Amino acid sequence: MSDDTTNTTHETPTRRDTLKYGGALATGAALAGCSEFVGQEGDEEAETTGGESYSVSMEPMGSVAFDRVPERWIAYDGGYADMAVALGQAAGLAGIGGADRYYTSVYDELPGVTVDRDVLERYPEVRTKEEFYELESDVHLYDPQMLINWFDWDDGDVEEIASNVAPFVGNLIFRRSDEWHDYRYYTLYEAFEKVAQVFQQQARYEALSELHTEFIAAIQARLPPSDERPTAFLTFEGADEPEAFSPYRLDDEGTSKKQWRDLGVHDALAGTGTENLSTTNRGKLDYENLLEVDPDVILVRGHERKSATEFRDIVLDYMQSHPVGSELTAVQQGRVYRGGYLNQGPVHNFFLTERAAKQLFPDEFGDVTGDERLFDRQEVADIITGEKNE
Repeated sequence: MSDDTTNTTHETPTRRDTLKYGGALATGAALAGCSEFVGQEGDEEAETTGGESYSVSMEPMGSVAFDRVPERWIAYDGGYADMAVALGQAAGLAGIGGADRYYTSVYDELPGVTVDRDVLERYPEVRTKEEFYELESDVHLYDPQMLINWFDWDDGDVEEIASNVAPFVGNLIFRRSDEWHDYRYYTLYEAFEKVAQVFQQQARYEALSELHTEFIAAIQARLPPSDERPTAFLTFEGADEPEAFSPYRLDDEGTSKKQWRDLGVHDALAGTGTENLSTTNRGKLDYENLLEVDPDVILVRGHERKSATEFRDIVLDYMQSHPVGSELTAVQQGRVYRGGYLNQGPVHNFFLTERAAKQLFPDEFGDVTGDERLFDRQEVADIITGEKNE
């Protein structure tokens, strides 16, 4: 953060000062992720405190108290934004911490589900205290430790915004390889349940959770035996003409890799000692390195604004013409695909799992550019819009 925002202190509470951290758990100990909070392991339901007040417990914040249900909200990434949209809260979107990693095109396939893209254009990188004051939201779906470790905030900055504007609720869950994240992680649906408690939308959560369980079970029932499943190399490389690749490990249980775990794909890097891409590990593999592994499938992140056809015509075409890259089995067989979103929420996951099933098992689920659908778009839309389970 710049000096002019870091040193700014607002002493007067805003009109949203009724939404605050719960008691002493707003202290630095809670922000550091070392507090113990009521219901940490068994808090399937938000704790009510009488009347309309309630609290939600989530690491690293601890117990966060609400006097009323939030209306306006900001999320750091597309995963938490997607959770809020899935809970019917799209109208309350006030901004986002990283619009470049929030993929809203999936909503175009869900009747009645929309987000205000103008808001995302006006506030695409909400990361400074001044922006939090300006937007005056009711809740911030951010992991405050991420702000501290990535954007030079300190505990005092977090406490100031939590007290003067609105609380933070969130946990960085898309990967599990950052050294500073020494507190509890959550699965995608565990985090989604917490956000449902924040917005008091447990019925929508339960309906989507049940549908998701049925969806995954139906796909897994059609998978070939484990020894017939491919090895895959998941990487980030946003260049149209890639020369080196940042590795991801599929055994990392972050939410960004959920679809690959659910489909039982084998990590091509298993046993190689290669570490997962993280804040501290920015190593890359070149084509010669990849030839030593020679994965069945290569999954490249950084191209989600391209269609499947555009990706093949641009990125795969370059790799097929590369003197070394063209020797890779996956390249020769045309099994190089987009690798999915880094930050995915529950709605994203339906689409990404469907796409991944086609990428990995086209003989069973159809080509990735085909029209076969593996889940009912209308049913998902009906849950989100309140046409079902209200």
